[in-house]
Amino acid sequence: MSGLIEIEALTLRRDGRDVLRGVELTLAAGERLAIVGANGSGKTTLLRCLVGLEPPQEGRVTLFGTPCRREAEFRAARPRIGFLFQDSDDQLICPSVIEDVAFGPLNLGARPEDARRRAEAALAQLDLTHLADRFTHRLSGGEKRLVCLAGLLAMRPDVLLLDEPTNGVDTENGRKLRAALMAFDGAMILVSHDDGFVAEIATRAAVLHDGRLHPAHVHTHPHLHSHPHIHED
Repeated sequence: MSGLIEIEALTLRRDGRDVLRGVELTLAAGERLAIVGANGSGKTTLLRCLVGLEPPQEGRVTLFGTPCRREAEFRAARPRIGFLFQDSDDQLICPSVIEDVAFGPLNLGARPEDARRRAEAALAQLDLTHLADRFTHRLSGGEKRLVCLAGLLAMRPDVLLLDEPTNGVDTENGRKLRAALMAFDGAMILVSHDDGFVAEIATRAAVLHDGRLHPAHVHTHPHLHSHPHIHED
Protein backbone atom coordinates (compact mmCIF):
# COMPACT_ATOMS: atom_id res chain seq x y z
CA MET A 1 0.00 0.00 0.00
CA SER A 2 1.40 3.40 -0.95
CA GLY A 3 1.11 6.29 1.45
CA LEU A 4 1.97 9.92 2.00
CA ILE A 5 5.03 8.85 3.97
CA GLU A 6 6.84 5.53 3.60
CA ILE A 7 10.02 4.33 5.22
CA GLU A 8 11.71 1.05 4.40
CA ALA A 9 14.42 -0.79 6.35
CA LEU A 10 15.49 2.45 8.04
CA THR A 11 18.57 2.06 10.24
CA LEU A 12 20.32 4.86 12.09
CA ARG A 13 23.43 4.35 14.21
CA ARG A 14 24.77 6.75 16.79
CA ASP A 15 27.95 6.26 18.82
CA GLY A 16 28.21 2.69 17.57
CA ARG A 17 24.65 1.81 18.63
CA ASP A 18 21.59 1.17 16.47
CA VAL A 19 19.01 3.77 17.53
CA LEU A 20 16.68 2.61 14.74
CA ARG A 21 16.94 -0.87 13.21
CA GLY A 22 15.15 -1.75 10.00
CA VAL A 23 12.13 0.41 10.75
CA GLU A 24 9.17 0.06 8.36
CA LEU A 25 6.29 2.54 8.30
CA THR A 26 3.53 3.71 5.98
CA LEU A 27 1.28 6.68 6.74
CA ALA A 28 -1.89 6.85 4.66
CA ALA A 29 -4.00 9.91 3.91
CA GLY A 30 -6.17 10.91 6.86
CA GLU A 31 -4.47 8.50 9.24
CA ARG A 32 -3.44 9.54 12.76
CA LEU A 33 -0.59 7.30 13.91
CA ALA A 34 0.64 7.40 17.51
CA ILE A 35 4.19 6.24 18.22
CA VAL A 36 4.87 5.47 21.86
CA GLY A 37 7.90 4.12 23.69
CA ALA A 38 10.30 4.70 26.55
CA ASN A 39 12.42 7.83 26.85
CA GLY A 40 15.46 7.50 24.62
CA SER A 41 13.87 4.82 22.42
CA GLY A 42 14.38 6.93 19.27
CA LYS A 43 10.93 8.43 18.69
CA THR A 44 12.17 11.99 18.08
CA THR A 45 15.04 10.64 15.98
CA LEU A 46 12.52 8.84 13.77
CA LEU A 47 10.54 12.04 13.19
CA ARG A 48 13.75 13.89 12.33
CA CYS A 49 14.67 11.17 9.82
CA LEU A 50 11.29 11.57 8.13
CA VAL A 51 12.05 15.18 7.20
CA GLY A 52 15.76 14.73 6.47
CA LEU A 53 17.10 16.42 9.59
CA GLU A 54 19.01 13.29 10.59
CA PRO A 55 20.18 11.04 7.74
CA PRO A 56 20.05 7.27 8.33
CA GLN A 57 22.88 4.94 7.40
CA GLU A 58 20.53 2.51 5.66
CA GLY A 59 17.01 2.43 4.28
CA ARG A 60 14.78 4.68 2.23
CA VAL A 61 12.37 7.54 2.98
CA THR A 62 9.66 8.29 0.41
CA LEU A 63 7.59 11.45 0.82
CA PHE A 64 4.47 11.97 -1.30
CA GLY A 65 5.65 9.39 -3.82
CA THR A 66 9.18 10.76 -4.21
CA PRO A 67 12.19 8.90 -2.78
CA CYS A 68 14.22 11.37 -0.71
CA ARG A 69 17.94 10.80 -0.47
CA ARG A 70 19.43 14.26 -0.85
CA GLU A 71 18.70 17.51 0.99
CA ALA A 72 17.13 19.07 -2.12
CA GLU A 73 14.54 16.27 -2.27
CA PHE A 74 13.65 16.64 1.41
CA ARG A 75 13.52 20.43 1.04
CA ALA A 76 10.94 20.13 -1.75
CA ALA A 77 8.68 17.99 0.46
CA ARG A 78 8.99 19.93 3.74
CA PRO A 79 6.39 22.62 2.92
CA ARG A 80 3.78 19.85 3.00
CA ILE A 81 4.84 18.67 6.47
CA GLY A 82 4.32 20.58 9.71
CA PHE A 83 6.75 19.51 12.46
CA LEU A 84 5.85 20.47 16.03
CA PHE A 85 9.11 20.35 17.99
CA GLN A 86 9.24 18.99 21.52
CA ASP A 87 10.57 22.33 22.83
CA SER A 88 8.41 25.29 21.75
CA ASP A 89 11.23 27.77 22.35
CA ASP A 90 13.16 26.09 19.52
CA GLN A 91 10.29 26.90 17.15
CA LEU A 92 9.24 30.45 18.02
CA ILE A 93 11.41 32.88 16.08
CA CYS A 94 9.51 36.18 15.72
CA PRO A 95 8.85 38.85 18.39
CA SER A 96 5.04 38.83 18.26
CA VAL A 97 2.56 35.99 17.97
CA ILE A 98 0.97 37.22 14.74
CA GLU A 99 4.39 37.63 13.10
CA ASP A 100 5.43 34.15 14.16
CA VAL A 101 2.28 32.47 12.88
CA ALA A 102 2.51 34.38 9.58
CA PHE A 103 6.18 33.50 9.11
CA GLY A 104 5.52 30.07 7.57
CA PRO A 105 3.11 31.25 4.86
CA LEU A 106 5.46 34.15 4.06
CA ASN A 107 8.34 31.72 3.75
CA LEU A 108 6.25 29.67 1.32
CA GLY A 109 5.74 32.71 -0.90
CA ALA A 110 2.40 34.09 0.29
CA ARG A 111 1.87 37.83 -0.02
CA PRO A 112 2.08 39.66 3.33
CA GLU A 113 -1.66 40.37 3.44
CA ASP A 114 -2.49 36.73 2.61
CA ALA A 115 0.00 35.45 5.18
CA ARG A 116 -1.59 37.65 7.84
CA ARG A 117 -5.09 36.43 6.94
CA ARG A 118 -3.94 32.84 7.20
CA ALA A 119 -2.27 33.57 10.53
CA GLU A 120 -5.41 35.24 11.87
CA ALA A 121 -7.53 32.27 10.75
CA ALA A 122 -5.19 29.78 12.43
CA LEU A 123 -5.21 31.77 15.68
CA ALA A 124 -9.01 31.98 15.57
CA GLN A 125 -9.27 28.22 15.04
CA LEU A 126 -7.30 27.70 18.27
CA ASP A 127 -9.18 30.47 20.11
CA LEU A 128 -5.95 32.49 20.37
CA THR A 129 -6.98 35.74 18.67
CA HIS A 130 -6.45 37.62 21.94
CA LEU A 131 -2.75 36.67 21.84
CA ALA A 132 -2.02 38.08 18.37
CA ASP A 133 -0.06 41.13 19.56
CA ARG A 134 1.61 39.47 22.55
CA PHE A 135 5.36 38.89 22.68
CA THR A 136 6.09 35.20 22.14
CA HIS A 137 8.68 35.04 24.92
CA ARG A 138 6.06 36.18 27.47
CA LEU A 139 3.58 33.40 26.75
CA SER A 140 2.94 30.49 29.09
CA GLY A 141 4.20 27.06 28.11
CA GLY A 142 0.76 25.96 26.96
CA GLU A 143 0.21 29.16 24.97
CA LYS A 144 3.57 28.71 23.24
CA ARG A 145 2.58 25.15 22.30
CA LEU A 146 -0.65 26.33 20.68
CA VAL A 147 1.01 29.25 18.90
CA CYS A 148 3.54 26.84 17.40
CA LEU A 149 0.67 24.65 16.20
CA ALA A 150 -1.11 27.70 14.76
CA GLY A 151 2.05 28.47 12.79
CA LEU A 152 1.96 24.98 11.29
CA LEU A 153 -1.76 25.11 10.49
CA ALA A 154 -1.29 28.46 8.75
CA MET A 155 1.02 26.67 6.31
CA ARG A 156 -1.81 24.26 5.39
CA PRO A 157 0.30 21.08 5.50
CA ASP A 158 -0.79 17.64 4.35
CA VAL A 159 0.93 15.93 7.30
CA LEU A 160 1.63 16.94 10.90
CA LEU A 161 4.50 15.47 12.92
CA LEU A 162 3.83 16.15 16.61
CA ASP A 163 6.57 15.55 19.17
CA GLU A 164 5.02 15.41 22.67
CA PRO A 165 2.28 17.92 21.74
CA THR A 166 0.75 18.04 25.23
CA ASN A 167 4.01 19.01 26.99
CA GLY A 168 3.30 21.90 29.36
CA VAL A 169 -0.31 22.21 28.21
CA ASP A 170 -2.99 22.78 30.87
CA THR A 171 -6.56 21.49 30.73
CA GLU A 172 -8.06 24.45 28.85
CA ASN A 173 -5.28 24.68 26.28
CA GLY A 174 -5.37 20.90 25.98
CA ARG A 175 -9.03 21.12 24.99
CA LYS A 176 -8.14 23.62 22.25
CA LEU A 177 -5.26 21.43 21.07
CA ARG A 178 -7.44 18.33 20.82
CA ALA A 179 -10.21 20.18 18.98
CA ALA A 180 -7.79 21.59 16.41
CA LEU A 181 -6.16 18.22 15.78
CA MET A 182 -9.48 16.42 15.48
CA ALA A 183 -10.55 19.05 12.92
CA PHE A 184 -7.34 18.64 10.89
CA ASP A 185 -8.21 16.63 7.78
CA GLY A 186 -4.64 15.68 6.89
CA ALA A 187 -2.56 12.82 8.26
CA MET A 188 -0.42 12.97 11.38
CA ILE A 189 2.17 11.12 13.38
CA LEU A 190 2.12 11.93 17.06
CA VAL A 191 4.76 10.96 19.60
CA SER A 192 3.39 11.12 23.13
CA HIS A 193 3.55 9.68 26.62
CA ASP A 194 0.00 10.93 27.26
CA ASP A 195 -2.11 7.76 26.96
CA GLY A 196 -5.41 9.59 27.23
CA PHE A 197 -4.47 12.00 24.46
CA VAL A 198 -3.25 9.16 22.23
CA ALA A 199 -6.41 7.15 22.79
CA GLU A 200 -8.59 10.12 21.88
CA ILE A 201 -6.68 11.26 18.79
CA ALA A 202 -4.99 8.26 17.19
CA THR A 203 -6.56 5.91 14.66
CA ARG A 204 -3.73 3.40 15.15
CA ALA A 205 -0.61 3.06 17.25
CA ALA A 206 2.87 1.55 17.24
CA VAL A 207 5.48 0.98 19.94
CA LEU A 208 9.13 1.81 19.28
CA HIS A 209 11.19 -0.71 21.22
CA ASP A 210 14.76 -1.91 20.76
CA GLY A 211 15.03 0.21 17.62
CA ARG A 212 12.04 -1.37 15.88
CA LEU A 213 8.40 -0.38 15.39
CA HIS A 214 5.85 -2.92 16.62
CA PRO A 215 2.10 -2.70 15.87
CA ALA A 216 -0.01 -1.81 18.91
CA HIS A 217 -3.63 -1.15 19.77
CA VAL A 218 -5.48 1.14 22.12
CA HIS A 219 -7.01 -0.78 25.01
CA THR A 220 -9.30 0.52 27.76
CA HIS A 221 -9.26 -1.11 31.19
CA PRO A 222 -12.64 -0.90 33.00
CA HIS A 223 -12.33 0.39 36.56
CA LEU A 224 -14.60 2.74 38.50
CA HIS A 225 -13.77 4.87 35.47
CA SER A 226 -11.93 4.00 32.27
CA HIS A 227 -8.20 4.35 31.64
CA PRO A 228 -7.09 4.20 27.99
CA HIS A 229 -3.71 2.53 27.37
CA ILE A 230 -1.54 1.46 24.47
CA HIS A 231 -0.57 -2.22 24.23
CA GLU A 232 1.80 -3.84 21.79
CA ASP A 233 0.08 -6.43 19.58
